[in-house]
Amino acid sequence: MRYLIVSCSLRGKSRSRVMAELARNDLEEVGQSVDWLDLCEHSLPFCDGGAAYGDERVGPVAEKVSNADGVILAGPIYNYDFNAASKNLIEMTGSGCWAGKVVGFIAAAGGSSSYMSVLPLANSLMIDFRCVIIPRFVYTDGSAFGENGELENAEVRERIRRLGSDLIGFTEGLATTLQAERGTPS
Repeated sequence: MRYLIVSCSLRGKSRSRVMAELARNDLEEVGQSVDWLDLCEHSLPFCDGGAAYGDERVGPVAEKVSNADGVILAGPIYNYDFNAASKNLIEMTGSGCWAGKVVGFIAAAGGSSSYMSVLPLANSLMIDFRCVIIPRFVYTDGSAFGENGELENAEVRERIRRLGSDLIGFTEGLATTLQAERGTPS
């Protein structure tokens, strides 16, 4: 199985990026093949429903998503929703890349009240692209972090580990189920 961790924040010292890096490290420590996509390093065009799809910057990003069996999207919560950069990524790469993927979420917010803000993006991926959404996601606010931006909350750290474990389990389980449906050996 191949996994992709996407840091959706466009801010260099973001809390969601810190958590995304921890998730990547966890998967690598258990021997998984993990790719990394940091939207800070890619200047994707805004989706315009037309010409933007042909932009040369989209191809390398789309390839990373397409090659993954499971994806963790890590991003900030702005105005009770995952940031616009994450939605733009999904719009620019589309169903050809996202269809049938297992997707988990890590969210960093300014406060504790918008914990359900991941659901609109999760619903979109599930309904539009038939993604399998891991029902447990990591959500935290700034209180879990120290002065220098490091994650200090042990419970949140354990939830990140569990999300990585769930990503592996769901992805392998889905692959086994699909192989059985097709009648191919696992």
